[in-house]
Amino acid sequence: MTDSKYFTTTKKGEIFELKSELNSDKKEKKKEAVKKVIASMTVGKDVSALFPDVVNCMQTDNLELKKLVYLYLMNYAKSQPDMAIMAVNTFVKDCEDPNPLIRALAVRTMGCIRVDKITEYLCEPLRKCLKDEDPYVRKTAAICVAKLHDINAYMVEEQGFLDQLKELLSDSNPMDISVITAARCEHQHRPQVVANAVASLNEINEASSSGTPLMELTMPTINKLLTALNECTEWGQVFILDALSQYQPKDEREAQSICERIIPRLAHANAAVVLSAVKCLMKFMELMPADSEFVKNLHKKLAPPLVTLLSSEAEVQYVALRNINLIVQKRPDLLKHEMKVFFVKYNDPIYVKLEKLDIMIRLASETNIVQVLSELKEYAAEVDVDFVRKAVRAIGRCAIKVETSAERCVSTLLDLIQTKVNYVVQEAIVVIKDIFRKYPNKYESIISTLCENLDTLDEPEARASMIWIIGEYAERIDNADELLESFLEGFHDENTQVQLQLLTAIVKLFLKRPTDTQALVQQVLSLATQDSDNPDLRDRGFIYWRLLSTDPGAAKEVVLAEKPLIAEETDLIEPTLLDELICHIASLASVYHKPPSAFVEGRAGLRRALPKAGSGGEESENAVPQSTVIPSQDSLIPDLLNMDITPAPVMAQAPPPTAGFGSNELDLLGGGLDSLLGGGGLGDAGASGSPAPPAATTSAGLLGDIFGVGPATTGGYVADKTVWLPATRGKGLEILGTFSRRGGIIYMDMTLQNKAMQALSNFAVQLNKNSFGVAPASMTVNVAAIAPGMSSEVSVQLNTNGPMQKMEPLTNLQVAVKNNVDIFYFAVVMGIHVFFCEDGAMDKRIFLSTWKDIPSQNEVQFNIENINMNADGISNKLQSSNVFTIAKRNVEGQDMLYQSIKLSNGIWVLTELKIQPGNTTIVLSLKSRATDVAQSVFDAFDAILHKP
Repeated sequence: MTDSKYFTTTKKGEIFELKSELNSDKKEKKKEAVKKVIASMTVGKDVSALFPDVVNCMQTDNLELKKLVYLYLMNYAKSQPDMAIMAVNTFVKDCEDPNPLIRALAVRTMGCIRVDKITEYLCEPLRKCLKDEDPYVRKTAAICVAKLHDINAYMVEEQGFLDQLKELLSDSNPMDISVITAARCEHQHRPQVVANAVASLNEINEASSSGTPLMELTMPTINKLLTALNECTEWGQVFILDALSQYQPKDEREAQSICERIIPRLAHANAAVVLSAVKCLMKFMELMPADSEFVKNLHKKLAPPLVTLLSSEAEVQYVALRNINLIVQKRPDLLKHEMKVFFVKYNDPIYVKLEKLDIMIRLASETNIVQVLSELKEYAAEVDVDFVRKAVRAIGRCAIKVETSAERCVSTLLDLIQTKVNYVVQEAIVVIKDIFRKYPNKYESIISTLCENLDTLDEPEARASMIWIIGEYAERIDNADELLESFLEGFHDENTQVQLQLLTAIVKLFLKRPTDTQALVQQVLSLATQDSDNPDLRDRGFIYWRLLSTDPGAAKEVVLAEKPLIAEETDLIEPTLLDELICHIASLASVYHKPPSAFVEGRAGLRRALPKAGSGGEESENAVPQSTVIPSQDSLIPDLLNMDITPAPVMAQAPPPTAGFGSNELDLLGGGLDSLLGGGGLGDAGASGSPAPPAATTSAGLLGDIFGVGPATTGGYVADKTVWLPATRGKGLEILGTFSRRGGIIYMDMTLQNKAMQALSNFAVQLNKNSFGVAPASMTVNVAAIAPGMSSEVSVQLNTNGPMQKMEPLTNLQVAVKNNVDIFYFAVVMGIHVFFCEDGAMDKRIFLSTWKDIPSQNEVQFNIENINMNADGISNKLQSSNVFTIAKRNVEGQDMLYQSIKLSNGIWVLTELKIQPGNTTIVLSLKSRATDVAQSVFDAFDAILHKP
């Protein structure tokens, strides 16, 4: 009778009966009872009450019974940790059993019991098993190290298990056992020891946040791995091939030698082994010249195994196709003669069909386009709607990719339109719009055919495409105004995409035929601006209205401008991401077409990238470029991921601008005082070289006798350091920081605190585009490695000649800090006082005329509370931060201070302070051409005056 009988009996009082049977003296009865317990546990019954009775059954020589008890322990140890301690002595004893199967079973089970109290007792048995004379025990212990690392990483490193794992890589137990069967077992399991050690080290490496590889790959180690590759199991081969793919050969010859020993794996029956071998070969080919004989031969050898994978079951086919999609993008010639294998079969699942279709388009060329188009036309007659749509779009993509086939593709699309199948017609119109963009003034004769199908269009994309065609070629369509007017009838019910396209098309029509379409354009502008709640539509409507009413010539240049040709391949993966995905062939990343960090939460493993041709050895290992993939939109600072965070040579710092923005810089905040004095905009001032306002540089000037103060020589206001990056977000790195201005240079002053368990090093910093063009003079941060529990002070010099982009708030700064662990992103708000320049003292006469000339609506007032200083004290304190007092006067007992500030981007700010003796509230009146800075300047005044 089979063991199924244990799953069919359920009765009252069963637990009590099982308890008595587990304590029986008869071994067979005890074994039967344990089987019943396992059966109950399997179907979801709670048998945890039997824990002590089952544990007592561990003391047995019967291997089958011991396995069942261990299975029970793995399931219930977490819920009964105190009881599980009872089993520790038996585990330790079993780890020294003469039978290697029991030794391996004991250490495997201890590794699966995720209880901290048991983990402490696991170390010594595990250490012995890693040095066991039997390879079966060693290979089991190797995997157990990875499991223990997942539970307690610190213990694994502390107890030296990583070093023991590395020793197993060169496992070479001599086969001098006298018994032949023992020798066979040794020979069978020894390579698997190496494979399991590699697998364990890889697993630990992926989970590690140290940023440095745990497995040092040298040529002797590689040779041992290649030797083990021929003898271990298929999954062992996958682990070893994955490790080999991370090796950087010193030169082309070494890469060829490794490739020759990997090539036989391409004939393996297991798809995972084949794809892992392909990954290694794809990576090592990067080190060889593309036109070399070896690479050509490799191409010939790589194609057949990839084609063979397409004879597998559908799920394996899909995985293979997703990987082939990447390979074809990297090396299009590899499968250029294998187009037929990607032709769709009638019984392929839809996900396989769509993937094959995508690869067909990538492989399409002048030599095979006739064959491809014939296939695609057949697919367009299928019954699966999604597949038909994709097939029709594929015809359009072929027309755009292979120019010589464009006419044939257009003819095929027209034939499909004649079928009058609604969804086929709509897809055809969408792709014909793209063909018109790619080949202007070539196929417009078919427009009349397209217009015949206008009434059948009900999908937004198809309607928008047809409207674009009518607007773009309005001069060739006699009744274009009637056609567009028909869309206006249900304007408010249309999709936003259609509304926007209709607005633009009617404006185009008006510019081409203004005499008879004036009423139509007024109607659409009214609908878009007055009757619509959509801000995008409303804004576009107002822009067109302003253009048409002020300068129709400019409107024509903007709306009817020549359009750039569309790209041949619009869905190619970004090159840096593609290189990273090639390194992850045969993994989930290659199926998702996303890097592992995008879908594995908390992943901190090393990023992989293809080697550069001519690079190799240790030097190239350290120079692996980081991916610049943009993550999901919820990232704090997506732009920073596009910046090169690696250290760059220190560039000479450009002197700060003295007369506004340079001619090649963008004025984000409007004209400053320079434009007023020069009689033009900032651009004009820069171009004509008109001088900046004279700056007072000594106390002997016009105001020297009045105030008796010279230029500030001591440092100005510096805000207290605040936490920019907490340790919880920085993986142990905590950053406190502030900004200061010293000697005319802005500094980012930071305290780097290491609250992690490892040393932190290799610091670099990068800043995103910002309102004032702030950028680090050097991305490298000069700081030695910071030991755990220690901190380091660092000042990063900043320039103001970087790329600009207006931020909200104005002084918001987005920062990326890199170290050996990861890249961390955060945002801070700078105090605008660090942009106050030393040459900001203005001549008194210029100050007065400028104050009058700036419009009164540009004046902003603030109250600064709780100031217990007189006018001189306030003046001195502000002057130390480059706020220069130009004049002081007393009006009806109230002190008035007039001050000037020049920002590093050339914008001037003029202020008036009203100080009433005995009143702790002072009134700040501020004038500037750029009122955006007003709030930030007030915040700076408030902070400076309240600083003790």
